Amino acid sequence: MMIRRLAQLFTGLAMYGISLALFIRAGLGLDPWDVFHQGVAGKTGLSIGVVVIIVSFLVLLLWIPLRQRPGFGTLCNAILVGVFADVGLALIPTFSHLGGQTAMLAGAVVLNGIASACYIGARFGPGARDGLMTGLARRTGWSVRLSRTLIEVVVLGAGWLLGGSVGVGTVVYALAIGPLVQLLLPYFMVPAREPVGDQAARSKSEDQAAESSVGSRSGDREGRSGTPVATS
Repeated sequence: MMIRRLAQLFTGLAMYGISLALFIRAGLGLDPWDVFHQGVAGKTGLSIGVVVIIVSFLVLLLWIPLRQRPGFGTLCNAILVGVFADVGLALIPTFSHLGGQTAMLAGAVVLNGIASACYIGARFGPGARDGLMTGLARRTGWSVRLSRTLIEVVVLGAGWLLGGSVGVGTVVYALAIGPLVQLLLPYFMVPAREPVGDQAARSKSEDQAAESSVGSRSGDREGRSGTPVATS
């Protein structure tokens, strides 16, 4: 079981980074956090993968006052998504015609959905950004949907002001990724062992992060079916 979980985690994070590269090469717009990453990369001269890693660890610092605890998957996510984003950008060409851009955008959304289901289903902890969302919701009493909306509006606006790419891909991602991950997640979710003590609290937190993340993107309330669902 552990071998499957590790393989699923690392495969999912690699695919997630490659999907980010596909979104960028499509040139039709990114999701809110990656609009921000791209904007910072453009202003600093750093690669977008390096920016993703730096921002991930800065976001993890915000977990401290929220009393969130990172899991093994959280730390792997913080590093590997950025690494594989840069690998993907080095390998994937840019398309200048709309047909190729559209196909690349569609492939990016599908690959991102599979990647999210893989690493969430491995149950090694939420990504830094999802943990920020659920931690903020828990500490303030706000709904998860409100917390996510506020955070993503802020980073999207900041990223746009910094020159990040906002476009049809931003809208497509927002509308498609939640239902797609919710559809795929049951096929990748590793059954949880019966938790005890602190493990029970962590398992509950992971499930909440997962179900609230996808639920908020797909329009469901947090956990309509009780099946954990979420992203990075």
